[in-house]
Amino acid sequence: MPRITTADGTGIFYKDWGSGRPVVFSHGWPLNADAWDEQLRLLAEDGYRAVAHDRRGHGRSDQPWQGNDMDTYADDLAALIEHLDLRDAVLVGHSTGGGEVARYIGRHGTARVRKAVLLGAVPPVMLQSASNPEGTPMEVFDGIRAGVAADRSQFYWDLSESFYGFNRPGAEVSEGTRRAFWLMGMQAGLRGAYECIKQFSETDFTEDLQRIDVPTLIAHGDDDQIVPLQASALKTAQHVPDNILKIYEGGSHGLYGAYRAAFETDLLEFVAD
Repeated sequence: MPRITTADGTGIFYKDWGSGRPVVFSHGWPLNADAWDEQLRLLAEDGYRAVAHDRRGHGRSDQPWQGNDMDTYADDLAALIEHLDLRDAVLVGHSTGGGEVARYIGRHGTARVRKAVLLGAVPPVMLQSASNPEGTPMEVFDGIRAGVAADRSQFYWDLSESFYGFNRPGAEVSEGTRRAFWLMGMQAGLRGAYECIKQFSETDFTEDLQRIDVPTLIAHGDDDQIVPLQASALKTAQHVPDNILKIYEGGSHGLYGAYRAAFETDLLEFVAD
């Protein structure tokens, strides 16, 4: 399996499909690069070099005890980009991966970056506070921690329902999609998955967003039950100067069905310019 070794000795698995201008994907929690397989294939078949990695602690990457923090996630992404010598790249991040992309730009700049895509992304900050009343209360994240610690298998299975909006009346439920989500979650190490909860919920990406100086597609479903639209994309658009804001009616957090098809159309159009 293709891997790089980071500065602290952690092995990071990655996929590298196709050739052409690079499009680099960062996945959400608690998933891995497989969550992007449909989009990786789509881009590679359309003449791009599609790259995706498993975040440390997740999937086929190493599961270190230390380094499960957003700065290190961003530095791991930088190590991958530099190892493959990717230039003029489009960075695409979903959910926690959107935070990873923002923090990468905040720490490493855009010398190798052409554009960015933030899909259902956690910035600016998820946690509710006096300055962020639209955010999610801490007790929700404490509940996620408790669920992962007590019975992560059942927790991931239950989470898959709202993740894809399958709990909505009349929703077309895909048990296969739920099983795939569960499997990817179970491939994440307990330490890495648990520590990542604090990173996606409490990290403030405001300054990172303000450093994004490339065209950015901000894409979000208006029925996202995991990362609510009002506390995320709508605020992110206020901090990123050159942005296109796309809100998908009925779109959930995870890509599925009509939402996936619409996003893929917009993604191909955006990366082609």
